Amino acid sequence: MRILFVCTGNTCRSPMAEGMMRKLARERGFDIEVKSAGVSAAKGMSISHHAGAVLKEQGIEDRILSTPLHAELVNWADLILALTEGHKRQMIMSFPDAADKTYTLKEYAENDPVVLVEREELQRLAAEIETDRALGREPEAAALRRLTELVRRMPVYDISDPFGGSREDYNRTAAEIRSALEKLLERLMQEHFGGKASE
Repeated sequence: MRILFVCTGNTCRSPMAEGMMRKLARERGFDIEVKSAGVSAAKGMSISHHAGAVLKEQGIEDRILSTPLHAELVNWADLILALTEGHKRQMIMSFPDAADKTYTLKEYAENDPVVLVEREELQRLAAEIETDRALGREPEAAALRRLTELVRRMPVYDISDPFGGSREDYNRTAAEIRSALEKLLERLMQEHFGGKASE
């Protein structure tokens, strides 16, 4: 399996996600390839000092250099995980063919059964309302009210941006990423081996 993490400059959040995911998967005996890129990245920049320090503290010494997002990388990935909704939107606008494999990290890792059921209902309702409008029909008021209510209840799936912040800011972001990666690995291992790591 090949996973691509995407943020803005590919010097803070997505490289931390890349390094941590590689290590966590290796520790669990889960064979995946991981890369990261940025929607506005310059090529070949070192990751930020604090991001590097956070990874080093976790025993991660990978040399990760910034990579601008490009079509070859998008095609390479089986799963693209953006660090915020904004990154996800940019991804889908630039690479509409990859929309069905593009999510935010927290959204894909979501494991709360109530949220998952409501998210499915939200997607179904949105599609029905869209169809009604396309056919020139007025969507039902009750459906619109329910859609608004569901949108309000959905969690925010953005990972906070530590750029320009203190080491504590980076620690907080890294903890946020790690928590989402743990859930992500749980989901992937469930799908691939029914919850057990490969021997």
